[in-house]
Amino acid sequence: MPEPLRLLQVGAGGMGRAWLRTIAANPDVQLVGLVDLDLDVARAAADDNGHHDVPVATSIEELAVQFEAVIDVTVPVAHPKVSVEALLGGVPVLCEKPLAETVRECLQMVAASEVSGKLLMVSQSRRYFRAVNAFQRQLAELGPIGTLSCEFYKAPRFGGFRERMAEPLLVDMAIHQFDLSRKLIGSEPVSVYCDSYNPSWSWFDGNAAASAIFTYADGTRFAFTGSWCAPGLETSWNGRWRASTPGGTATWDGDNPPVAELASGEALPAVMADEPEEIAGSLVEFVDAVRTSASPQSEVHSNVISLAMVESAVRSANTGAPVRIADVITDAYTEALSTTQNPDLLAALKSWTSPLTAVGLKP
Repeated sequence: MPEPLRLLQVGAGGMGRAWLRTIAANPDVQLVGLVDLDLDVARAAADDNGHHDVPVATSIEELAVQFEAVIDVTVPVAHPKVSVEALLGGVPVLCEKPLAETVRECLQMVAASEVSGKLLMVSQSRRYFRAVNAFQRQLAELGPIGTLSCEFYKAPRFGGFRERMAEPLLVDMAIHQFDLSRKLIGSEPVSVYCDSYNPSWSWFDGNAAASAIFTYADGTRFAFTGSWCAPGLETSWNGRWRASTPGGTATWDGDNPPVAELASGEALPAVMADEPEEIAGSLVEFVDAVRTSASPQSEVHSNVISLAMVESAVRSANTGAPVRIADVITDAYTEALSTTQNPDLLAALKSWTSPLTAVGLKP
């Protein structure tokens, strides 16, 4: 058995604590340091989650420890700084979603991964539900998807920054469902038409409801509709899914095993495997990728497309017109070329024949 992978975690807030518990439960990793701007928060989080002997600090530079990878659980605005510095320092990074706040920053992080030759993976934890994998297996048996839909209706009262955002549902939540649609369809999005709005009773300042239709390269349509001010008969946090195929239909309520029926009327059972779920699944795949050099789900190049779906949906909602995913990525690339200060990152960006090819979209 190999020695546990020595991890340094940056960020000790609510999600940081969840990661500390997950790290403690995985024998293939060892936490060797915890960084947070608030030293008391870091010490309490480490102690409360079984890491009593782990040193804490307010910066990576303060810790005199040897580590082999970084877990970036900072707030999204800090992801580019923390992850890029770790990559250029010579270690792979597992970053919490979203990768960054803009596609422009995501492309700069792609460049950092290329310059360093180190893995940058994003933790899209919804990809690791056992029910999602069972749903995907059913869809593989049913045939190509014509229409995939997701309904998302919740009524959370967060308070704080989410209730002041211009597009809280699209920007803070929908990346989970948008990214998952890519996994389930097995193709890449081409364009989106989105309408966002705010119901009269909403306690959000911005648009807490939206409907979006994505067209995929293989012709599949993905329809997302949801609201964050929908009390009563709420869906799962994962949403309620339905896929229509020539061989039948499959549904997933977001919590329980999926249900599928063949065109003949015969049930297609769900096969639920014993697999690590949510961020535990992300961590297992990250460790395997670091050790084997395999390319994991949500490797940084590919994950750019999921954030581009969000940015494209927001642009469509603002303009009232369909938006091509490629246009958003191309515009972000132009911005990245004009704003990147690090000469090595700029050289990497300029070396691309096309930003679309770089992230796995055909030009």
